[in-house]
This record gives sequence, C-alpha cells and structure tokens, in this order.
Amino acid sequence: MTCKRKILLLASKLGYQTRSFQAAADKLGVDIIYVTDRCHRLDDPWNDRAVAVHFETPDEAASTVLEAVRSVGVDGILALGDRSTVAAAYVARGLGLRYNHPASVEACRSKQRMREVLRDAGVPCPWFRSVKLDPLPEPSLLGIRYPCVLKPLSLSASQGVVRANNRDEYLAGAARLKRLLDSPEIRATREPHLDEMLVEGYLEGREVAVEALLTEGELRILAIFDKPDPLDGPYFEESIYVTPSRLLATEQTTIGACLVNSVRALGLSHGPVHGEFRLNEQGVWPIEIAPRPIGGLCARALRFVDERTAENYGLEELLLRHALEMPGADAARERAASAVMMIPVLLSGILEKVVGIKEAETTPDITGLEITARLHDFIAAWPEGSSYLGFLFARAREPDGAENALREAHKKLRFTLTPRLPVEHPVTHTVPPADCA
Repeated sequence: MTCKRKILLLASKLGYQTRSFQAAADKLGVDIIYVTDRCHRLDDPWNDRAVAVHFETPDEAASTVLEAVRSVGVDGILALGDRSTVAAAYVARGLGLRYNHPASVEACRSKQRMREVLRDAGVPCPWFRSVKLDPLPEPSLLGIRYPCVLKPLSLSASQGVVRANNRDEYLAGAARLKRLLDSPEIRATREPHLDEMLVEGYLEGREVAVEALLTEGELRILAIFDKPDPLDGPYFEESIYVTPSRLLATEQTTIGACLVNSVRALGLSHGPVHGEFRLNEQGVWPIEIAPRPIGGLCARALRFVDERTAENYGLEELLLRHALEMPGADAARERAASAVMMIPVLLSGILEKVVGIKEAETTPDITGLEITARLHDFIAAWPEGSSYLGFLFARAREPDGAENALREAHKKLRFTLTPRLPVEHPVTHTVPPADCA
C-alpha cells in the first residue's frame, strides 16, 4: 500500500483559496496538514485538525509545527498570504524541505527592508525613508518631496497606502494611516512596526502583476497580468487583472529580467513568487516581491495545460505538484485569455443588498461570479479596507474580449450599503459600478 504524500499548508485563515487547494489535493490523492493562526483554545471547530499557531512569532510557530509533525512524514510546504511565509521558512528549515531562507522571506515581509535590499543590489528603487507616526515630524525637515506615497510597513492589499501631493495631503494621510494602525482590528494582528510608516517617491506609469515559480533558484514566469485601470491614487484599490499581457514583447522581457534581479537580490530560491511592477520611461520598478501565490480568488484566472496528457488544472494544483515534485509541475498557461475583476468598494458601509447577479453571470464570456462579502457585514473602502465585494471571472480568445466582458457584467451589478453609525436622517447609498475606463 502506497502512503499518501503529505504537504503542510500555512494560511492565516481557511477560506476560498484553501478550499481550492483541498479540492486539488483530493484529486491528486494528497493529504494537507493545515497550519493556521486560529485560537489554540478552540476545539477544532472546522474539523480539519489544523495546527494552531501565532504567525507574528514565526520561530515559536515553527517549533509548534515541528512538534506536531515530528512523527509524520512531510513531503512539501506552501504558505498562503504574507503573514504565514516567515513561519513557513522556519518550518521548512527544520524539516529539511526545499523553500526560501527565513532571512529572505523576512526581507520581503517588511516594505522598508525590501527597499533597502533592492537599492543596495542596484535594482531600480524610488527614494524612501521610515517615519515615526507619533509624534509626526515636520515633512520639510525630513526632506520629503512630492508627490510621495505613504505606506504601512507590513500590511498587504494596498491597505493604508495613500498618495500625497503636498504637505497638507501628507499630514492628512499620515493622520489617517495612524488611525488605521491604532485600530483594534489592526492591533489584534500584532504586526510589527505599527508606530511608523514608509514614505517613498511616487512612481508614474502603468502597473502589472507577475505570477512566477522558483525551482532551486531558477525562475519561470507563469503569467504577466495587465492592470488596465490607472492606479494613480489617492488610494490604490486594485480592480482588473488581464492575461496574457498586451505589452510589447520587449517590455515583457524587461519585466522578467527585473523580477529575476529582484528575487536574486532578496535571496529567494524556491516556491511561488508574486510581483508587482510599475513601467515608465525610466524603466521597470518593483513595487512588491512576495514569496507566495496570488491572493484571494484571483488564482481562478489561471489555468494550465499539461501537453503530455492534455489535462488542464488550476494554479493550486500546479503549486501542489511543484511542492511535491510531481509530474505536471511544468505545465504552461492555457492559450485563451482570462481576466478577473476584484469588485471594488467605492463606499464604506453595511452591505444590505446585491442585485443583478444573474444578469452579470449570463454576460457572454463570463465564467464565474463570487460575491464574497456577506450581507449585513460592514465593508470598508480603501485605504482602510483590504477585502473586496467579490470577484468576476472571464475567458475569451483575446485579452480585450475578457476585459470587456468584465466591464459589461460589472455594469449589471448594484450593491446597496448603508452607513454603519446611526445618523439623524439615515441615507441609503447604492454603489454604482466603478468607471474603470
């Protein structure tokens, strides 16, 4: 009898993405051992036998995991989201599994440290500096130039990121960021450096995302996503990703070279990589390099085809095959164009109603719609927000067709939100589709 292969999957919470990994694991006959940051006092409420840890203390989390799997043969490891990656690196080191070195992953977790490493390696980098939020120094004394971007040092999904074009906007943005970082929800994460921010020069240009895979230091690009909507600020909520990219082949080659230089500078060596870049007349600039796969449900926009078997599967299965050194890890992305829309949140409020779902789902070339926001929950817009109303998916022969399908479907959706705090004359706001052109 052949023993099932086992893989450790570290994730901040169990949700849609982990369910996709579970479905892929069931298909491959693989056992997943979950490691999550849920409360250790809960008595396995989801019946998944997950190992409970605190990702903000990665060395202690690794010790807990190593103790839990001491008598279990583990064949591979993957981490979802940013918070779990450092703990995964320590666990992999303890088990002798191929993964990234903890120091490399720690450099990616801090926006400031990542900038320092890339700058010192000669990778294009805007000016930057770390600034204490309390008391906030006078920006002119720090040599702050405008426009600039204010960022928390460790949050993700563009949460808390604000563009400032002058001193007044700088001070207002810093005050708003401080309120966010002082909020109970953020303090509960125990993220480091919540008393400071990163200030860096604003980069003009188009933005792209890159999904890639490292195998013992060799990088393979899986997909380059165009972001057709401008991300000029003042906040940076993302919306549409489209692949394959419509950029010139020379531009795509330059992006790939910048990603290679970035991962080498950071010392990343094995596993998935997600990168964000800006392109302008001065070249390609890394915005983020993360040792993890694309987040949320966006992975559903990627399908791969194994030419030897004609089998097709999603990113989750490809990553399982890669981590476990199974055949098919070298499958290429399908030829069809695909796109995903992270349905934007234009107004903070309590979600009361969603209409137009059936009409959106039946739009030509739309392949899926997931409303992930729950009715009667409060949904925060950016920069305080970090989660979307849902996801729209499209597939077409050409990238333009996939993008246009998303825009047409989005026009048919209406989200009704009401203010969370009681007011003298309650007002109901119906959120129209974003004008993404």
